[in-house]
Amino acid sequence: MLSTDEQPEAEAQGKSTREDWLQLALETLIRDGIDRVKVQIMAKQLNVSRSSFYWFFKSPQDLNDQMLDYWLTKNTGPIIQRALRPAQTITEAILNVFECWANADLFDPRLDIAVRLWARRDANVLAVVTGADQQRLDALTGMFTRHGFPADEALVRARVLYFTQVGQYTLDIKEDMALRFSRTRNFVRAFSGQSPTDAEIEHFKTAAFG
Repeated sequence: MLSTDEQPEAEAQGKSTREDWLQLALETLIRDGIDRVKVQIMAKQLNVSRSSFYWFFKSPQDLNDQMLDYWLTKNTGPIIQRALRPAQTITEAILNVFECWANADLFDPRLDIAVRLWARRDANVLAVVTGADQQRLDALTGMFTRHGFPADEALVRARVLYFTQVGQYTLDIKEDMALRFSRTRNFVRAFSGQSPTDAEIEHFKTAAFG
C-alpha cells in the first residue's frame, strides 16, 4: 500500500506503483528468466515511462535486491517459522513444515526455481541462495534435535526432508493434491521413523487445505 505522499508521484508516473514494478519483475523472472527483467521492457508492459521506475527504485540492482528480499520473506520465512513452532511430537512438527509444501501462500515453488536458475549465473545471488538454504536446514535440524534425535541423525534427517522437497520441485513433478495428501503419513514415517496420529493428520489437513 502506497503512503499518501507516494500516491501523487505514482499518479504523475502513469499510475504505476512500486508493487506493480516488483510483481511484474517477479512474474517475468519466473516466466522468462532474469534476462527479461529489464526496465524498458517492463515500462512498456506497464504502459508508463521508463523514468517512472526511478521513483521507486534507485537502480536495476536495487530492484534485484528487493526481488531477493521478497523471495527470502516469501519462501524462507514460513519454513523457519513452522520448524520453530511448538509441537508435542516430531510427527506434528514435520506436519507443521508440510504446510509450506501444501499452501502456495506460504511457499512459491516457481519462484524458488527461478531464483535458483538466476543464482547459477550470478555469484552474489548464489551467496544469498546458499545462505537461505543453510537457514532452512539449520531450522529443520534444530527441529529434529529438539525432539530427541542425536545431532548427526538430526542433520541427516533434516537434509533428507529438505532435499526431497526441493528435488520434487526441481523435477517439476505434477501430483494431484488428493494423491499427495494420501501419501502424507508414509512421508512423515520415512522422514522421522514414526507415524503421525490420526488427529495430527486431520489437523494438518485442516491447516493446509482448509
